[in-house]
Amino acid sequence: MQKLFLLITFIFIFSVAFSIEINPKNIQIIRDKYGVPHIYAKTDEEVAYGLAWATAEDDFKSMQENFLTVRGRLAEVKGKDGAVMDFLSAFVGAQESVDNLYDKSFSPKFKNMLGAYVLAVNKFAKQNPDKVWIKDVFPVTEKDVIAGYTVGLALMTNVPFAIMKISNGSIDKSSLATPKGSNGFAVNANKTKDGNTYLGINSHQPLEGPYSWYEAHVHSDEGWDMLGGTFPGGVTIFHGANRNLGWAHTVSFADHDDVYKLRMHPTEKLTYFFDGKWLKLEEKKVRMWVKIWWIIKIPVTKKYYKSVYGPTLEKDGNYYSVRFVSAFDIRGAEQWYHMNKAKNFDEFQTAVKEMKIPGLNIIYADKENNIMLLDNGHFPRKNKNYDWWHVVPGDTSATLWKANDYYGFDSLAKVINPKCGYVFNNNNTPFNCTSKEENLDRNSSPLKENYFRFNDNRALRTGFLFANSGKISYDEFKKIKYDQSFMDPAYNYAMTNIEDILHLDEKKYPQIKASILQMKNWNRSCDVNNKQAAMVALVIHFVIDRLVEEGNFPATQTKVKEWFLVKCVEDAQTHLLKHFGKLDIPLGDLQKLVRGKKELPVGGVPDVNAAMMVSKYKNGLFKAEAGETYIELVQFTKNGPIIESISPYGASNVEGNKHYDDQMELFVAQKCKKMSMNYEEIMRDKESVYNPN
Repeated sequence: MQKLFLLITFIFIFSVAFSIEINPKNIQIIRDKYGVPHIYAKTDEEVAYGLAWATAEDDFKSMQENFLTVRGRLAEVKGKDGAVMDFLSAFVGAQESVDNLYDKSFSPKFKNMLGAYVLAVNKFAKQNPDKVWIKDVFPVTEKDVIAGYTVGLALMTNVPFAIMKISNGSIDKSSLATPKGSNGFAVNANKTKDGNTYLGINSHQPLEGPYSWYEAHVHSDEGWDMLGGTFPGGVTIFHGANRNLGWAHTVSFADHDDVYKLRMHPTEKLTYFFDGKWLKLEEKKVRMWVKIWWIIKIPVTKKYYKSVYGPTLEKDGNYYSVRFVSAFDIRGAEQWYHMNKAKNFDEFQTAVKEMKIPGLNIIYADKENNIMLLDNGHFPRKNKNYDWWHVVPGDTSATLWKANDYYGFDSLAKVINPKCGYVFNNNNTPFNCTSKEENLDRNSSPLKENYFRFNDNRALRTGFLFANSGKISYDEFKKIKYDQSFMDPAYNYAMTNIEDILHLDEKKYPQIKASILQMKNWNRSCDVNNKQAAMVALVIHFVIDRLVEEGNFPATQTKVKEWFLVKCVEDAQTHLLKHFGKLDIPLGDLQKLVRGKKELPVGGVPDVNAAMMVSKYKNGLFKAEAGETYIELVQFTKNGPIIESISPYGASNVEGNKHYDDQMELFVAQKCKKMSMNYEEIMRDKESVYNPN
């Protein structure tokens, strides 16, 4: 009888989870005057359907990039760049992990939401065959969506940088795996003049593509009500605000992945030593068709291997394995759903304590005056006799940490409601996240060896600005968020002596005397109109290019040699004189925010709060490619949240759409648009209302 009951229960759960039906007439998509979708429906499943449909309307290209990546097909569309992502997806075992873990990882409710989401994606693809890149990729499945999350979380926990360090041969150097950066700020009534709580959500991501932000507001009668940013392919909002609380994410540079050097047999190929035995590497092949021109594709096969530690690469006869926490848990998507639905600090902490997201900082604020910085993630219990920030021996079980045996929530670095009234993170150490008096004591942390130890300019500058101000207004809060200045002295852990650029001896280097004197007159600001910043921006750009080329950026703490700084100044001087005829040009004359035919001057350089990373464009110009992207600023007041936001381009990625570039002017002027979560206000100012169909 018990077995029969269990069988009936299983069949019921299976049928509920996999027979999802959605009536699009129950879903309302309201587009505001900037084209941002506000999705209203009775159930969370219907809202998930509406979110998928709206995202597909606005950025089906980026959605497809995610799906093609996890299917190993992006190279057929994107060529070499796509092949990199196809290989990464295979290397991190995205599909394999999802196939093994999917059935037992999610609740029936969330599986229904995933089912509704892919139902909308597949219906959109069927109705718009001209927009589909590779027809036999569709229909996509719930597992494809979760595999996309798996690849994304591997990216956000720094796995690609371990691969890069292996492939460029820099793996044995003193390495710190770090991508580009983000900011999060929260202040409460102890710091604000009006007694409100402020939240600054300021992730630095690519401006375009599958990991650029997509803004949406979701609202169901089941209590899901959230406005913020997600990625194309995301089933919920990743960070943003509801009526009661909100949070920002920044990438944590904690030690979430490890690299092992295998001890190989001197004569037997693909044989490595482990715990007194010789074992065989499992050979894996990633077969791709890589587009090289028009419709011409060539077959390419890329090998990697698998050891007891994990996926393995060969470089110059050496074999390195990578082991990373995101490979062992695929449940992060559902934790985000629970965070979305939290109504207060206790409920939010309950969601975070699920410990399903392998690693991202959380900067939290709510209407009850609570603020928090949490350096969140999975931290395996590792043998303390090894230096895990560097390559460890791959020949002993002493270095084979156990998957899913992690330190608990209470061990994580966190600061809650400091008396000073502010917390922040700028991809720096969690031991600098509030006032000096209330910062965590690194030596008291059980994870002190696992957490990132260094600061950057953004963190030093943010801490300085908060510490040297009394109570602040909302406008003053925004000035801190939009700050574009370097500290004195300037510092970045990846270029520890970057300040030396400003102190070169013009007598020693007369060929660049004018450039040296110009930089010495610089006020350390990188705003769009600054006439000395263009020279500094170019020098930094050339320094970073060289460090990347050598495998020393952004993964290595480096002191740049003076001769190389001089060479970069010479190159910057040559560039400005060749293309502009003079050295003192506004920064905005050098770098542009570009969308279609629209080009606007934009400020910012790497590692200022309002940062901008650029790439070569045309005629000596550079164009923004990453940095300041989607920004959401929230004031939690007694009368509800006041929210403003901005995207670098617009709500739509469809060229010709009126919202393809209509936020650019506000963005470069460091201004935001007002947003609302109030249905009556949204309907009053609506541009259109329709059902997905």
